[in-house]
Amino acid sequence: MSPVTGGVDAHGRIVISTYPARSKTRNAARNPRTSVVIFSDEWDGPWVQVDGDAEVLHMPEAADGLVDYFRCIAGEHPDWEEYRAAMKIQDKSLIRITPSRWGPIATGGFPADVASRLDS
Repeated sequence: MSPVTGGVDAHGRIVISTYPARSKTRNAARNPRTSVVIFSDEWDGPWVQVDGDAEVLHMPEAADGLVDYFRCIAGEHPDWEEYRAAMKIQDKSLIRITPSRWGPIATGGFPADVASRLDS
């Protein structure tokens, strides 16, 4: 696994922008069964593993999905034509993961017995 920024599209799929030559892209294309670990915003906050089936899209088929990806993580872009052109130049790919199972939610942080020793 590698850390990535991802979002959730309107169909409930986890979406990740990447490049065709990256290991994650090649692995998902070879075997669509995949897992991702999703962290909270806090360093020691909760996290969860999500398992599902991946679909890999390359340019130009990835263009609309990359627009959806951008929208779900950052909102509206000031110039969608510029964004699409940049995705084409960068030859981006998109991984879409349809979740099939998840859990458990881990709470992170130190176990209670360790935390109490740190406080003393």
